[in-house]
Amino acid sequence: MSRGRRMGLNAVIFGIGSHEAGWRMPESNALASTDLNYWIDIARRAEDGGFDALFLGDVLALQHSADRHLCDAMDPLIILSSLASVTSRIGLIGTASTSFDHPFHLARRFASLDHISKGRAGWNIVTSSNPLEAHNFGLDAMPDHAARYARAADVTQAVIALWDSWQADARIAEKQSGRYLDLAKVQPIDHKGPFVRSRGPLNVPRSPQGRPILAQAGASEAGRDFAARYADMVFTVQSDLGDAQAFYRDMKARAVQHGRAPESLLIYPGIVPIAAPTLGEAEDRLAQMNSFMVIEHVLAKLSEFLGTDLSHADLDAPLPDTVRAHAAPTQSSQSRVAVLVNIACRGSMTLRQLLMRMASGRGHLLAVGTGSDIATTMQLWFDNEAADGFNVMAPIMPADLQSFIDLVVPQLLERAVFATDEQATLRARLRLP
Repeated sequence: MSRGRRMGLNAVIFGIGSHEAGWRMPESNALASTDLNYWIDIARRAEDGGFDALFLGDVLALQHSADRHLCDAMDPLIILSSLASVTSRIGLIGTASTSFDHPFHLARRFASLDHISKGRAGWNIVTSSNPLEAHNFGLDAMPDHAARYARAADVTQAVIALWDSWQADARIAEKQSGRYLDLAKVQPIDHKGPFVRSRGPLNVPRSPQGRPILAQAGASEAGRDFAARYADMVFTVQSDLGDAQAFYRDMKARAVQHGRAPESLLIYPGIVPIAAPTLGEAEDRLAQMNSFMVIEHVLAKLSEFLGTDLSHADLDAPLPDTVRAHAAPTQSSQSRVAVLVNIACRGSMTLRQLLMRMASGRGHLLAVGTGSDIATTMQLWFDNEAADGFNVMAPIMPADLQSFIDLVVPQLLERAVFATDEQATLRARLRLP
């Protein structure tokens, strides 16, 4: 392996793919996201292809423009629990919100998933930011960014304490004496935080990993500090090598400031791969996907990210100077604004081109080319301390996931930056303490 390191790979599943218009492609089954057989097929492909984990995002609302894009979403924990029974190695990372879930529920669900999967569970911690989510839980608006992260820290501390409320050998199951538990090894936590309270202990034994993997994706100051304190894995939106290296250095330094080894915090940028036998074929596939884009929907989404109404802007002109100069993070996205503006400026893009770029990858690294081309980019980022691994966001499922497995993974194996790992737990596979 390169410098003794091993590149990690997560398969990120957004509905039937990460491209906004993927459901409209002739090859797509637009209704597949509620079909368990679809999820089983994806999980088995990813496991056979050597991926370390599946990652399922979530939003607790039917989103804006629901009539123009695939936005229905089943509960990730239900899907992952089903997949635990038909897979044996791949990790199962699901999203759950600290804004709307109680820590006892969170601790119990993810510990249960870790048990039934024999140590393959992970929790992607989100604070939730969409006002529509607030309305579904009886709030008029989301709390501000700082308050959401303060609550997230309180909830996460309680969840970890609940996981730690059982020692690993608490269950003794002595049939002769009739003693099932050693109660000295199961203790209340008496958590009394500023937002949540829980006496504990948990009613699920300590999980096979000790605790499930913790992932987090905030890029704001509060998000970075939260990840440096609690996360095992940070998901990030980067499209430029220099920016990714700066983020990587910053997060590793923050981990050290919190008394952690830098290698205990793994950095995973998102990558949207469009792999084909030739560059021309890959470019043609991207062009076909973009031809199905609903411009009005993607324009509205970009306007929301940038906090600026672009509905009357000239699509064939550059991004307006006022947006470039004054674009500011919004409550709905602290991490995407600068990335999207920088993509437009560096590429001298028109607004229409930026819309196509956003539809393709939402600001993540877009890699179009042969398996060798994409592997070269990934190795460049990995070897130059911009990534410890990647969230692979195939634009159309299952075809682009399979193309990545068939064309890119062999190249990564040949270059000895990646290797399939058969460790029993996800934590062991990722070399995490």
